[in-house]
Amino acid sequence: MIDVKQTLNSAQERMEMAAMFLDEQLARIRAGRANVAILDGVKVDSWGSKVPLNQVANVSVPDPRTIAIKPWDRKSIRDIEKAIMDSDVGITPENNGEVIRLNIPQPTEERRKELVKQCNKIGEKAKVEIRNVRGDIKEKLKKAIKDGLSEDNEKDAEEELQKLHDKYIKKLDGLLEAKNKEIMTV
Repeated sequence: MIDVKQTLNSAQERMEMAAMFLDEQLARIRAGRANVAILDGVKVDSWGSKVPLNQVANVSVPDPRTIAIKPWDRKSIRDIEKAIMDSDVGITPENNGEVIRLNIPQPTEERRKELVKQCNKIGEKAKVEIRNVRGDIKEKLKKAIKDGLSEDNEKDAEEELQKLHDKYIKKLDGLLEAKNKEIMTV
């Protein structure tokens, strides 16, 4: 027989992971403001291995339109530039020999709408994952009835599961709404 509380906790963990996934993905989308999170996926070739950018340089945001990257070793400036060019950041780096600057352009209205669509697509993936978790757990509960779980307990667990589902869908909607607002703000 299954432990209903443990099953619901595992469902909540999986739903929380979907929310964290969405949050991380949205942080990487460039909204016209300088945000160091857009460089999270950049890997620099350093001493024969690929390492995250923040392990070879200090990354900061001196103003809302600029990201400054100050390498700890000046010799790695070319490798950092190459890594940024090869990544999907889409910004050409400028360097003065000591600091690499990324100037974040103001997105056009059309580009903003594209970014909103991209955010919504990622959000829909996360929502689908939450719905899948709900479906999996519902199936487990239905099977548990055959293994001796009372129908009342199953109904209560299903109600609790629906509440979890609604809570996380609302959380995802909130994340998406905040990001869309950030993107559309000029």
